[in-house]
Amino acid sequence: MTSTADEFSKLNITADSDSIPPNLHKNLSHLSSQQVELAKVLIEMGQTHLFQHWAEPGVDDDEKRAFFDQIAKLNSSYPGGLAAYINTARKLLADSKAGKNPYDGFTPSVPSGEVLKYGDDNFVQFEEAGIKDARKAAFVLVAGGLGERLGYNGIKVALPRETTTGTCFLQHYIESILALQEASCSLAGGDCRAEIPLAIMTSDDTHLRTLELLEKNSYFGMKPTQVKLLKQEKVACLDDNEAHLALDPRNKYRIQTKPHGHGDVHSLLYSSGLLKIWHDAGLRWVLFFQDTNGLLFKAIPAALGVSTTKQYHVNSLAVPRKAKEAIGGITKLTHQDGRTMVINVEYNQLDPLLRASGYPDGDVNSETGYSPFPGNINQLIFEIGPYLEELTRTGGAISEFVNPKYKDATKTTFKSSTRLECMMQDYPKTLPPTARVGFTVMDAWLAYAPVKNNPEDAAKMPKGNPYHSATSGEMAIYRSHSLILREAGVKVDDPVIQVFNGQEVEVWSRVVWKPKWALTFSEVKRKVSGNCSISQRSTMAIKGSNIALEDLSLDGALIVEAVDGAEVKVGGPVQNKGWTIENVDYKDTSIPEEIRIRGFKFNKVEQLEKTYTEPGKYSLKP
Repeated sequence: MTSTADEFSKLNITADSDSIPPNLHKNLSHLSSQQVELAKVLIEMGQTHLFQHWAEPGVDDDEKRAFFDQIAKLNSSYPGGLAAYINTARKLLADSKAGKNPYDGFTPSVPSGEVLKYGDDNFVQFEEAGIKDARKAAFVLVAGGLGERLGYNGIKVALPRETTTGTCFLQHYIESILALQEASCSLAGGDCRAEIPLAIMTSDDTHLRTLELLEKNSYFGMKPTQVKLLKQEKVACLDDNEAHLALDPRNKYRIQTKPHGHGDVHSLLYSSGLLKIWHDAGLRWVLFFQDTNGLLFKAIPAALGVSTTKQYHVNSLAVPRKAKEAIGGITKLTHQDGRTMVINVEYNQLDPLLRASGYPDGDVNSETGYSPFPGNINQLIFEIGPYLEELTRTGGAISEFVNPKYKDATKTTFKSSTRLECMMQDYPKTLPPTARVGFTVMDAWLAYAPVKNNPEDAAKMPKGNPYHSATSGEMAIYRSHSLILREAGVKVDDPVIQVFNGQEVEVWSRVVWKPKWALTFSEVKRKVSGNCSISQRSTMAIKGSNIALEDLSLDGALIVEAVDGAEVKVGGPVQNKGWTIENVDYKDTSIPEEIRIRGFKFNKVEQLEKTYTEPGKYSLKP
C-alpha cells in the first residue's frame, strides 16, 4: 500500500492539503492514477463538495468507481474537458447575473442572400446546379429527440411523414438522399459511383431505437456503410453561480446531467474524425437537417445550387417570416469594433435589438408583407474545407449560452440546476469577417412543415399562427405536391377547410410521390403532359421513377408502383369511390398513437391500384 504522502505527491495539487476533502483523503489509496488525475481536476476547479458524502474505504467502492467513470466521460466528451466547461460556465453565469446583453455593441442590418421563387428560370437553374454537386455532399440528420412532446412515444424519425403511404421520416430522408445520389451521378456521366454519406446524431434516448429501425428495414435501401451514427453525450448540471456541479438527488455518487443541445453535432463530427474522412474523400458540402420537416428535400437541390453558385461557406435555409413571428430571424450584426457576423437572432431578442439600434418600430413587415429578416428553419449547408479549418482551430467547440431560472431578483440561487447549452445554428458566431455567410429563402409551403407540437398545444395556437403538428405537417405535404403539380400545368382543385384535433387546416388532394419520381421542378414537368386534372377528394400515390401522367383525369384513388426498368404511362379518366377522411379523437386510445395525433384516418373505400414488377413499357388507361 502506498503511503498517503505518496498519494499527495501523486495528486500534485498546488493548494494546501487542507483543500483535499477528508473523505477523498481516506479513499486515495484505492484510486487508480487516472482517477487521481480526475480528482485533481475537480479539486482545482473548486468541486470538493462532490466528495463530502463519501463513505469510508471498503464501503460503496463500486459506486465510487462508477463516479469516476462518469467524470471521465464528462471530461472526454467536452472540448477542453471539465475544466473548460466549468470556466465557461462561470463566465456565462456571471454575465447572466449581471444581465449582460450578448448583443451589446452590435447593430443589426439585413444580410445578403437569395430569395427564390418556385418554378421560375432562376429557381430551375439553381436546382440543376444543386443536383450536379449533390454527389459531393454529405448529410447530417440531428435526431436526438423522442416524440413525447407530440404525444408519441417512439423516436420522432419513426413517425409516418404522411399516412397515405405510411412512409416514416427516416425512410423518406434516406430515399431522398438515394434519389439525389442517382440524379447527380447520371448528370456526371461516366463511371460515377458516388455514395452520399449520412451521419445521424442520436442521444441516449434514441440511439438504440434508431439503429433498430435501420436494421429492421435494411437501412431503407442504403448501404449500411453509408450511414454513421454519432451519439451525443449529456453535460454536467450546475447548482449555482460558482458553477458547482450538481449531484444527482437520487445518488450522491452521480453528477446530474442534461442534454447540451444540437450544437454538439459540430464537435462530434470533428472528434469522430468523420469530417476529415469526408474532406479527404473529396466531398465539398455538408448539409444539416432536423428530424421532422417533411418538406425539406423539396428545397435541398436549389439551396445547394445557391451554395455552389455563390460559393457560400455557410448557407442558412430560410422562409419568409412575419414580423414578431416565433421563429428566429437571420440577421447581420456589426460591432463597434468592426467585427461582423451573420447569425440567427431569436425572435424575442430581435425586436428589442432593432429598437435599441435606431429602428423605432422594431421588427415590422416591409412592403412585401414580411419582415426583412428571413425566418431561420435550422437547415444549414456548409462548405467542408472552411468548416474543417474552423473546427480544427476551435477543437470543435462552438458558442454556448446558459439560461438559469433564478429563485428571486437577487439572482443568487436557482430554482433548479442549469447547464450550458449550444445550438448548431450558432456556428457562424466565431467565423472571421472574410467568411461568406448567406441565406436562401424559399416559400414555407415548399420548404417548411415541422412536426413538433401535440394536438392540445397546437389547438391553442393564436389564429393564423402555424400549428406545427402532425396534422398540419401531413396536410402541408399534400398542399406542397398539389401546388407543384399546378405549377407544372395540372388542374388541381382548390382545397376545402376542415377541422381535425381542434385545428383548422386546408385539405388538398392527397398527392404523394417517392423522391425518385421527381426531385426537381424540371423532373415533374417532364413527367406530366397533356390535360391532367385532379379533384379535391382524390388520392394519388406514385411509387416509381418512370411513371408519366398523360391526359389523366383523376376523381378517386390511384396507386401506381413500378420497378426501375418499367416505363408506365398513366392517363384517361380514373374514377372510383376513392378514400374518405374520417375524424379521429386524439384521446381515443383504441387508435394507434401515430394516427390519433393527426386527428384523422383514411377509409380506403375503393381505388385503382397497379404494380409493375417486370421491366418493360406499359400503359395504364382504364
